[in-house]
Amino acid sequence: VQLQASGGGLVQPGGSLRLSCAASGNIVSIDSMDWYRQAPGKQRELVAAVTSGGNTIYVDSVKGRFTISRDNAKNTVWLRMNSLKPEDTAVYYCHARISVSSAYLYQNYWGQGTQVTVSS
Repeated sequence: VQLQASGGGLVQPGGSLRLSCAASGNIVSIDSMDWYRQAPGKQRELVAAVTSGGNTIYVDSVKGRFTISRDNAKNTVWLRMNSLKPEDTAVYYCHARISVSSAYLYQNYWGQGTQVTVSS
């Protein structure tokens, strides 16, 4: 199983970016799909999560600015980031709990990380 993330880059404050993450491989089922981020010198934090049923949660600092969504048929999750601030600068990682067997034993998988830099 692989998670391939893309969409990071350099953007000015107030700008927007959309991150994508596609899961591939011998996938039977995907539970939650999430985005984490890690800024220099800080711990990795959960930014947003979406369940297979479409329920979402967000860290307080991004509520109203970021939107997480997923396409279960495509095993893909997106993170739309609007009104970006310099403090959003971090490496963003996608994460998913995936089962590769009919026993539905879920394991954690991580993407490779994509850099988001918000600067003028």
